Amino acid sequence: MKKILITGGAGFVGSALAISLKKNYPSYEIYCLDNLRRKGSELNVARLGKADINFIHGDIRSKEDFDALPIVDTVIEASAEPSVLAGINGGTPDYLINTNLFGTVNCLNYAVRCKAEFIFLSTSRVYPIKTIETLDFIEQETRFELTDNQTIKGVSSKGIAEDFPLDGARSLYGTTKLASELIIQEYNEFYNLKTVINRCGVLTGPWQMGKVDQGVMVLWIAKHFFEQKLSYIGYGGEGKQTRDIMHIDDLYRLIDWQLHNIDKVNGEILNAGGGVEVSVSLQELTEICQRVTGKTIPITKIAENRPADIRLYITDNSKVTALTGWKPEIGVEQIVKDITQWITDNRADLEPILK
Repeated sequence: MKKILITGGAGFVGSALAISLKKNYPSYEIYCLDNLRRKGSELNVARLGKADINFIHGDIRSKEDFDALPIVDTVIEASAEPSVLAGINGGTPDYLINTNLFGTVNCLNYAVRCKAEFIFLSTSRVYPIKTIETLDFIEQETRFELTDNQTIKGVSSKGIAEDFPLDGARSLYGTTKLASELIIQEYNEFYNLKTVINRCGVLTGPWQMGKVDQGVMVLWIAKHFFEQKLSYIGYGGEGKQTRDIMHIDDLYRLIDWQLHNIDKVNGEILNAGGGVEVSVSLQELTEICQRVTGKTIPITKIAENRPADIRLYITDNSKVTALTGWKPEIGVEQIVKDITQWITDNRADLEPILK
């Protein structure tokens, strides 16, 4: 029997991992810590309770909140202020930095006290914006695509790999996650803490409370479902920006493997995303949403780019697949169908949040 603490446990990722783990390993004792700041997280608290998971209302920014926590075998650090726009355009970065950096340090110290293993959910946003924007690409009819004709290491038509250069600005969100990665490596080396870092691409699935700056898949589907307006913003306003996306169930399979095979990936940094096979542009996503929901909505075109935006990001999963055998299995259309069904089934609860 394992005892596991999941931080950000009432968030989209944390709650999904907790519920899947409890379903597959009923004897495991799972604790979810969350400050309930994110709109909609209160719905997940009810779901955790039904799954017989221990919810603890607390904040990773507070050292004192860790004092009352039980000793566990594994910490899954899934908490974050995930907005790429946080702290930009005059907003204060204090909450972002205190949560994503100092909060992670508190989690690490707790893991050391427990002698626990440490699984960290980082982000593809650690890779610098300007470098990504200089990559060689092809503009196809509905999307942008990377080529193999690159002058920078760590990138090909398969996507961006772990040895992609890290020099340059990446957003305050990405910077706090990269800083946390560096500190985690120090704890791995000098405190003998077993760790693995996962640089996730775009994550999505049911129970993600999508917003403009985080959770674009759910946002796009919900706007179609509720017949509201959307905009293609930046890069000429054509909606050709392209991302790989990963269903939360695919992420769960990777975390499950790591949880039970930590020695095989101890100290590793792994890119994990949908890859080329599970990628989509906004223009392509619109067509899928129209087909799945049966609804067409007005989409305006705004040519100017937003701060910290990028033309395309695709994850090269070569390393994680070689080490673990994992690769994503759920395609884009199935993801859209799953999210649409979730909204349909929970419309009364979700309409005030997503509409």
